[in-house]
Amino acid sequence: MKTFVRLALCAAAFTALVAGCAPAGSQPAPTPTTAPEKNSAPAAGRELILAIAGESADGYDPTTGWGRYGSPLFQSTLLQRDNDLNIVNDLAESYTVSPDGLVWTVKIRADVKFSDGQPLTARDVAFTFNTAAKSGSVVDLTQLDAATALDDTTVELRLKQPQSTFINRLITLGIVPEHAYSAEYARRPIGSGPYRFVQWDEGQQLIVEANPYYYGPKPAFQRIIFLFLSEDAAFAAAKAGQVQVVAVPPALGKQPIPGMKVIAVDSVDNRGIMFPMTQDTGQKTANGYPIGNNVTADKAIRQAINYAINRQALVDGVLEGFGSPAYGPVDGLPWWEPATQFQDNDLDKAKQILAEGGWTDSNNDGVLEKDGLKAEFTLVYPASDSTRQSLALAVVDMVRPLGITINPKGASWDEIETLMHSNAVLFGWGSHDQTEMYNLYHSSMGGQGWYNTGYYSNPAVDGYLDRAMSSISEQTALPYWKKAQWDGTTGFSAQGDAAWAWLVNLKHIYFVSDCLDVGRQRIQPHGHGWPITANIVEWQWICQ
Repeated sequence: MKTFVRLALCAAAFTALVAGCAPAGSQPAPTPTTAPEKNSAPAAGRELILAIAGESADGYDPTTGWGRYGSPLFQSTLLQRDNDLNIVNDLAESYTVSPDGLVWTVKIRADVKFSDGQPLTARDVAFTFNTAAKSGSVVDLTQLDAATALDDTTVELRLKQPQSTFINRLITLGIVPEHAYSAEYARRPIGSGPYRFVQWDEGQQLIVEANPYYYGPKPAFQRIIFLFLSEDAAFAAAKAGQVQVVAVPPALGKQPIPGMKVIAVDSVDNRGIMFPMTQDTGQKTANGYPIGNNVTADKAIRQAINYAINRQALVDGVLEGFGSPAYGPVDGLPWWEPATQFQDNDLDKAKQILAEGGWTDSNNDGVLEKDGLKAEFTLVYPASDSTRQSLALAVVDMVRPLGITINPKGASWDEIETLMHSNAVLFGWGSHDQTEMYNLYHSSMGGQGWYNTGYYSNPAVDGYLDRAMSSISEQTALPYWKKAQWDGTTGFSAQGDAAWAWLVNLKHIYFVSDCLDVGRQRIQPHGHGWPITANIVEWQWICQ
């Protein structure tokens, strides 16, 4: 632990490079400053030090996905969500959509400059959208035909067909400068957001400063340092008084830290078990990874597990009360189908499902069998995530009375990538964008990156998802999103195909200095990125 504290102190005092905390060959460090007092901000509140994870291994390029789970910070977006999740203008002054849903015309502000002082025009907006569409990344612009600047402040976004979720691209896609975009952009981003990039020592810290050209309210803090520490090291740094905001797992949320308050923020950040849905026939992915699992491919196994799990016990025990039971990937959002909620912790119903599915304990060894196949499989979770580890172990205990043996396995993300098509995995998702639901359950997304890794397929569900996506507006798409979950006969939820066993929705837990007001926090998406900084311009130092 002393090593971790040293790293935190080193970064906090801005002596990372001169003291040997950074690798050789890094840029020169900023001018050192005096180490802060316990949980105070140095330089009379003009600097902040945050340990809230969120380092992007791929850098900070919005055209390849940066910012889709929170504020892109360095870049501005055309629209944004306010603290009530209402859609409001950012770069855009207004936008219109043609009656057929194919042409979006956006009028942008004329007073915006990038952090290098160059003006931001509609040409930059068009360049950003066209570049993102060509990147083939997680940014869903498959329906974009072309983005065209009509003049300096007007951009036209023409679609191949209507897409109800396209508005989310206007909310999450940060605008990049055509004049300064290159292969190195992700590691030296230039944008028009409230802060500008200064220095990134990968795996250790990121330093940003207030953007002097920012057109919006000026942030109160001139400099912010993001420390990239493990959960234990981040908590230790907070206890040592070296950070003003720290994100912690729920298990640490009730441990007091003098000079800091706990803020528990509601989120749609969920955790659930993805089940491989196909039989093991020896098939492999293009990368040679095995596909299919004969146990989890059985619907009775998946449904029984769903009904046996005591989700409230997971919230109370593993999450220390900082969360809620989850029954699907979009609980509580406008496109959620409430009928997917069911009475869990029902061992009798789970056992009935298994018996009707042909699973019996023929040799009385406590493990069910069917056609010579034992009810046993592996559940993989990221070994670095203590919350997912605890959830996995708790689920193992909850389903054991059914006669199902689950073998928990901690692994790195690199290893999980090789295992996730043939083993159950404890994943986390959660977005304000309905596209994520499409990606998780549409058959066309089977094996596409981290989406639909279990190769789930249901023609009826595909049909609903397709109609939802191709609707002209979010409102007209709603009934189809809901029917994909459960239409009374079929769906991907537990009552239907039970493609996942969703477990919990998290509250995001932060310790925040008593001297720092982080404003009103909105419901947050999945924890990638820095969702707490979405309202960074509202943050204030309230101590003298």
